[in-house]
Order: sequence, then C-alpha cells, then structure tokens
Amino acid sequence: MFRACYPLKSVRFYCPLTVKSLYEQVHHARHGPISIDGWIKSIRLLKRIAFLDLQDGTSVNPLRIVVPLISNDDVQFLKNLKTGQTLSISNAIWQDTNNREQPFELQIKNPAESIKLIGPVSENYPLQKKFQTLPYLRSLPTLKYRTSYLSAILRLRSFVESQFMLYFQANHFTKVSPPILTSNDCEGAGELFQVSTNQALNSSSYFGKPTYLTVSTQLHLEILSLSLSRCWTLSPCFRAEKSDTPRHLSEFWMLEVEMCFINSIHELTSFVEATIKQIISACVDNQSELLPKQFVSLQEDDTSSTLSVDQEKQQIERRWQNLVNKKWQTIAYTQAIDILKKHHNEVRHFKYEPTWGQPLQTEHEKFLAGEYFKSPVFVTDYPRACKAFYMKQNSTPDDTVACFDLLVPEMGEIVGGSLREDNYDKLCKEMKERGMNKSGELDWYVSLRKEGGAPHGGFGLGFERFVSYLYGNHNIRDAIPFHRTSAGTIDF
Repeated sequence: MFRACYPLKSVRFYCPLTVKSLYEQVHHARHGPISIDGWIKSIRLLKRIAFLDLQDGTSVNPLRIVVPLISNDDVQFLKNLKTGQTLSISNAIWQDTNNREQPFELQIKNPAESIKLIGPVSENYPLQKKFQTLPYLRSLPTLKYRTSYLSAILRLRSFVESQFMLYFQANHFTKVSPPILTSNDCEGAGELFQVSTNQALNSSSYFGKPTYLTVSTQLHLEILSLSLSRCWTLSPCFRAEKSDTPRHLSEFWMLEVEMCFINSIHELTSFVEATIKQIISACVDNQSELLPKQFVSLQEDDTSSTLSVDQEKQQIERRWQNLVNKKWQTIAYTQAIDILKKHHNEVRHFKYEPTWGQPLQTEHEKFLAGEYFKSPVFVTDYPRACKAFYMKQNSTPDDTVACFDLLVPEMGEIVGGSLREDNYDKLCKEMKERGMNKSGELDWYVSLRKEGGAPHGGFGLGFERFVSYLYGNHNIRDAIPFHRTSAGTIDF
C-alpha cells in the first residue's frame, strides 16, 4: 500500500495518502495498490464503464476513479452512491493517462469490495452538480467550502500566509503575538466591541477598566519594534462599524508590520511594493495548484458568467503578471483630489464630491486605481485632520501627515500605513487637540518617545481584501471561513 510518510526525528509518522500527494507522485515510475479517502464530487455511469470523481480538499484537482462495469451488481452498487458521500477506496491501481488533462487515474476492479461508504448524505444534500450562486453558497456555512471554488480560496489564503512568513523571516523580522483584549481605540473612531464576563459583575470590573476587542495591534507593535527593530503579526481585528458591504467585516484579519529606523514614507511604500510583488510572484509560480478548475467569481446572481472557465483563469493569471511586472504609481493626496475634481466636473459626477480635507470614498479609490491609472497606486500625504493621531506631521505648510494608502483596481484600499510621530512634544500636542489622553490612559504610549525612541513606521494589510483581490472575487466574505458582518447572524 502507498502511504505518505514524514520523518519526525527518529520516528516515522504514517498518514493516509491525499489527492495532492498523488499528483506530486505523477513522475514516479512504479505505483502499487493505492488506498485513499474523500468525498464524491460527481459520478457518471456509461454503458460499460463508470467514472467517479473524488475530492479531499487538498488540491484543486479532482481524482478520477475508473470502474469497469462487469455485472449488474456493479451497476446497482454504483447507482446507490450519491454526490457528497464520504468514501474509502482501497486496492486501486494506478494508470497513466499522459495524453489527457488528468495525467493519471485509478482503476478498481470490484467496486463492492474496494469502495466503502463511511459517510452518507441526506436526500436533500444541497451541493449537487449544477450552477449555484455565491449568495446561495453563503447560506450554507457548514457546507460551502466543499465546493471547488470556495475551497480553493482558502488554500490560496493559506499559501499566501506561508509566503509572508517566509519573506519576513528572510528579511530579519520577528513574528509576534500582540493581545486581542485592549483598553485603547487605536484608530480613534469609536467602533469598538466591548468585552464583559458572564458573571454578575460590573462590565468594567474584571480588569478594572472597560475592555475591548482590538481594532488594530499597531500600538503594541510599536512597543515591540522599539525592542526588536522589525516585527510583524497576522492577528484578528474587530470593528463595530455598520458598513454592510462586500469590502467590510466585523471580524477580520490584519497583517501588520512595524519597522524602526526609516525616515521617509517612500521607504515604506517601496518596501510594501517589494513585499507584495514577492508574494504574488510565488503565486504565479504555483498557479496551477492555486487556481480552481471552476470559477464563479462573477456569478453573484442567478445568471452564469459570460466568461468561460479558461477566460476567467487567464484573467486572474494576467492580473498576477501585471501586478508583478508593472511599476506601481505614487501620487500625493492633493494630486488625487485634483484628478477626481476634474473628472467629477467634466465627465461624470461621483456620488460623493471629492473635497480636499475629506477622506477618499470607495468610488474615488476604485476610479483612481481601476480607471485612471489602471494599476495599483499609492496615495500619500493626507490632511492631518482626516487621519489618526499617531501619524508623523510633514514639515510642509499644507498640514499633512506622512502616510499612504495602497489602492488597487476593483477593490480600493487594501493597505494603509504611515510614519509614526516620534517627537514627544508634537505627539502630546496632537492628542490634546483631539481631546485624547485626558485620564492618562495613553501615557504608556507617549512615554516610548522619551525612553530610547527611534524613527519608525509601519502598515496594515487587510488580509481578506488582499486574498479576494488576488482570487478575483471581490466579496471578502468568501475569503474568511465564517464571516461576521453587521447585518449577519452569529448562530455558531
């Protein structure tokens, strides 16, 4: 029997074969009897032969099992099998099929002996081999990732996360784990989830003060960066905003980075561009295993996509190549407003009129990246009044701060970052003008500027937005296993 094995010191640990491991063994010369487990993706009975497609979630590729129909008993046995059932296959024989899309298939001679049903399905199992919209699949939170399209996005997410880890390790970053529970509002927007115990206590009595789920780990990362120089984390964050859009989640994951000894916002944007391009290059090198065999990215209603599977796949491949090979644009916020105003006045009106001093709206971000530049674009140097208190003030008369947002076509902002104000007096003044730190709750933060401070900065990347953009699916609810939104439910 084939069994995948992995050495663990002096112990050999054996585990069952997976579909992915079989594809990795395509070029091996000899294959003995094979046993494998999985779920029925589809089954087709012809006159003298049956084809059973099995999947186990480890690969975008299904595993085709061929069953010659020798007797009526074989036919009847296979007719009783259903899509979605869990099977254990034994004594399957490897067959090379070099001239076909799948380079091999497995053949079993006696289905009643070689196929064991280990998990049944109900009569109304909802994931049949037919067109199903994304909204319908989202209504099946316990089953939706059994589809090839949605399981592939989770494998892409896993791959991207592993590539970030390798990249940061190679560049001397330390991965850290900041707390989820906090007493501060990093962004100052007040969109916080307050935490309490289920005991008959005052809601603030467990820690002696109100406690919240973090909206960002940045402030804690600043502490750690001033010890480690370079650190990063991938952590859950929580925002109680009422935005019920394909770009917002109440619970999401943020990749956050903090670096010491940088003095220019362009050092930071260059690092972000190099980092993301490296991650996407790895995706390009592994696209055959990352991109699904079935696309439903444009199918948000009950109509099929006008693009074929190959066309949608090619569209994603071109996106990845362009992201890696093209130089990304950089403009100042003031330039962005000028571009938006001109378009607003001469071509068409935005829903929200672009105004200097106001944050860019999603429609503005999508226009700049998707229509005007047709590529990712860094927008830098926003007005101080519309950004967070901790951003370093520029030494220019326009009252701006050294920050940036990275905008990408069709999605808008996916990364935001800044230099941090390292001048103690300026930081204290800014907090006072904003009515912050009245009770000294952020004294620990400002004290960092007095105890061996250093110029530093960092950024946060919305992980679901990034994965969705790479995958060509612009609803980030599909890029996290169980989405939490303001208009959704939390049944489990």
